[in-house]
Amino acid sequence: MKVYVAADHAGFALKQKLVASVRELGFEVQDMGPATLNPDDDYPDFIIPVAQAVVADTTAFGIVLGKSGQGEAMAANRVVGARAAVYYGGPLEFVALSRKHNNANMLSLGADFVTEDEAKAATRVFLTTAFSGDERHRRRLAKF
Repeated sequence: MKVYVAADHAGFALKQKLVASVRELGFEVQDMGPATLNPDDDYPDFIIPVAQAVVADTTAFGIVLGKSGQGEAMAANRVVGARAAVYYGGPLEFVALSRKHNNANMLSLGADFVTEDEAKAATRVFLTTAFSGDERHRRRLAKF
């Protein structure tokens, strides 16, 4: 399974560390940028292509990172079919529920609010938790 990854300048360092971690979980990773740190970059330039790739490849996931993860999720969720959940700390059950109940296909991480270990744990939970497929959840998602 493929995981598309991108970040802005605020998430760049953490993205570099997560790529190796996701590969260790057995996923194919496509790093969609940036390749170098640029403090003046604009997160939509990297996040929207990830969302488009995830929507085009319905078996793929996306992991995006920024300072809070909020703007990244907003940009991703503008792409029809993308369902980005935000995580910037707290119980990992939030991440699990985004998969189980909402069939989230993208995880947006707030790099300034999570440690490297928390980001790796959240990513692991996200990528290994299945959508429940319950009728009530499918019905709700169909209303999107």
